[in-house]
Amino acid sequence: MERLHRKERVAAIFKILSDKPNTVISLGHFSEIFGAARSTLSEDITIVKKVVEMLQCGKIETIPGAAGGVRYIPGMSKDFEIEFIKGVCEKINDPSRVMPGGFLYINDIIYSPEIVNKVGVILANKFISKEADYVITVETKGIPIAMAVATALNVPLVIVRRNGEVTEGSTVSINYVTGSSKTIQTMSLSKRSIKPKSKCIFIDDFIKAGGTAVGIIDLLKEFDCTVEGVGFLIEAQPEGKKVLNEYVSLISLEEINGEEGVLNIIPSEKFKEK
Repeated sequence: MERLHRKERVAAIFKILSDKPNTVISLGHFSEIFGAARSTLSEDITIVKKVVEMLQCGKIETIPGAAGGVRYIPGMSKDFEIEFIKGVCEKINDPSRVMPGGFLYINDIIYSPEIVNKVGVILANKFISKEADYVITVETKGIPIAMAVATALNVPLVIVRRNGEVTEGSTVSINYVTGSSKTIQTMSLSKRSIKPKSKCIFIDDFIKAGGTAVGIIDLLKEFDCTVEGVGFLIEAQPEGKKVLNEYVSLISLEEINGEEGVLNIIPSEKFKEK
């Protein structure tokens, strides 16, 4: 590679780090790419770290030792998180979104890259300390959010199916009881999709009572894996008791009544306290 000036190296280093978030990259790797001494690269990384802190777009961590290096953790300031979530609440807080049966239309939210990528970063930072091996979700609406979280954590995404697919080979299926409607449903996961003893984060778009999340926890026990954290974009209050209590949500659906034109969406208390 053509020898770069410092400002060019700084830009290139941040690009490499941001392309592989939460991945430790050694100084030796940068030295091979840029043909620069490690002491020079350490100074470059210090500049990158200052810029990232100034822009409040995450943080740069340096790991000492022979196996050490540097990694970029995507993020944003707490104030920006709060303002962003309030803005999403304002977008959703429109009674015309209420559909027959008391359902809430949020497809434009969860399929917006600008919104869902920020949601992914916020949720990912709630579980960064869990050192998860996989992000897991259930088809279909939770997929964009889970993919954004998996991207921010830089781990694979695993999708649990309502019905097994022939292309996925042999699967493990379980029946579970939904927490809100108390109906029995089936979910399945390919045996090839996840390694035993793995740690997982379950991400979905919506929680009411939490029956699906409990079903995921039970399903992963069949793979000798654990769910280290659970996160949702929106939570609603069920008529009965929740079957899941330990989770993170960003938005709370406090009230919904399409006939009377009432809809109340606010930032979740669980988001504020985490």
